[in-house]
Amino acid sequence: MDKHTVITIGRQFGSGGKQVALEIGRILGIRVLDKELIVEAARESGLGKGLFEKMDERKNLYSINAGFGGNELFQIQSNVISRIAEEGDAIFVGRCSNYVLRETPSLDVFLTAPSEVRAARVMERCSVSEKEALSMMQKQDKARAAYYNFFSFGDWGAASDYDLCLDSSMLGIEGTAEYIIEFGRKAGIIR
Repeated sequence: MDKHTVITIGRQFGSGGKQVALEIGRILGIRVLDKELIVEAARESGLGKGLFEKMDERKNLYSINAGFGGNELFQIQSNVISRIAEEGDAIFVGRCSNYVLRETPSLDVFLTAPSEVRAARVMERCSVSEKEALSMMQKQDKARAAYYNFFSFGDWGAASDYDLCLDSSMLGIEGTAEYIIEFGRKAGIIR
């Protein structure tokens, strides 16, 4: 079996994680999966996409509508992540992908940035005020941390859970993507 290039990207809200993933994907010609994982999990399980959207990176323990617990939905999504990583090159954004793929050779990255940089990105992307951006950042990061810590039994954003932790404001989106690729190549994880 050929060695696949698998990259996981955890990120603070507004740190540019999705944009960095897309840039890496563009440069390397690799598929990037973020919310696409919801569609894949729904398709493979035969369950409604809405069920996965409600749970997306949230620690919902039970979905009353369908009687499925968050653990079952997390397992379905994890199976999709594992299958895709086994089949070929892929970049996964969030969804505990570094934990899910802990037995798979992968480059696990966590992206952060100073609050003012993140807020500026959120304000521009979502057309909101600075106050709203800061509130969104706090809410999203809290939800991501709770989700990650619950399902992985780890500590979201802890350097020990990743191969590389970067402040994306230092090099910008393109520079951060290029740095990750260079690091991955030197580490023998990216061809």
